Amino acid sequence: MSLDWGEQHTWIWNGHSCHWRWLGPEDGQPLLLLHGFGASSDHWRRCAPGLAQRGYRVYSLDLLGFGRSAQPGLGSERPLDNRLWGRQTSAFIDEVIQQPTALIGNSLGGLAAVTAAVLNPARVQAVVAAPLPDPALIQPIAKRRHPFRRRWNRRLVHGLLRLLPLELLLPLITATPLLRAGLQAAYLTSLRHDRGLLRSIRRAATRPSAARSLRSMSIGMALRPRGATAPALLDELKQPMLLIWGHQDRFVPFALGQSINRAYPAIELIGIDQCGHCPHDECTETFLAQLLPWLDRNLGERRPAGPDQRR
Repeated sequence: MSLDWGEQHTWIWNGHSCHWRWLGPEDGQPLLLLHGFGASSDHWRRCAPGLAQRGYRVYSLDLLGFGRSAQPGLGSERPLDNRLWGRQTSAFIDEVIQQPTALIGNSLGGLAAVTAAVLNPARVQAVVAAPLPDPALIQPIAKRRHPFRRRWNRRLVHGLLRLLPLELLLPLITATPLLRAGLQAAYLTSLRHDRGLLRSIRRAATRPSAARSLRSMSIGMALRPRGATAPALLDELKQPMLLIWGHQDRFVPFALGQSINRAYPAIELIGIDQCGHCPHDECTETFLAQLLPWLDRNLGERRPAGPDQRR
């Protein structure tokens, strides 16, 4: 399937241009697909058509800083973090979809989906994260931290990331085999012939505003309060949730998914063998085979009718 799948549009949120697209029947149950770090709505190229063919109205949004959406820097309202992406997602559901929606996110998109579900529980019906990354799942942030320590940490993070020459490093990464190597690490299967995906990732990374946006999100994610981390969000989550995890994920090990499942037994966990960090793209048929029955069970009467019923 082409990276340019679906009908594409632009939505303005808080003065920022946001790219989005949709595919599927207008009366279908809405699903919103959220991409991972460095990716965009392009990355749902294989998964979105399969969901649309089964009667879902599929939406996908480029989160701020990624894809074809705006890449704000530190001069924006606040640094980029999952709270901002959660608010962007929540506003998109309210203003564009205008119906209760199930969220499906890959990696960073999974964290944004959980955040949006907590922020807007009336509009988010269910959450799927494939997988769910957050360093706080390994080393939780203390509920109370001394004010001096918080101030020192803030100054240190701001100082280091302002000094880091991202304007020089990012072009170097995108112009050398480093970008391909990083992308390949997310997959178990070879990407040697998948030039389109590499072009998609490189396109956003080579925009003039990419370095300032990367600096903003690095600061934002490093300085999040405890309430914005995955453990605190999962404590508040009311919707049904599914984790889909590649057994060979090199970035976020499957063991972390098992740990989440033990801590939150209501959250279901499905592992996919011979699969890396992007199960929706690398193992699409298996991903859909696990996802669709779960959506049927958890969306109930709101799920789309089958092909025979829709005639």
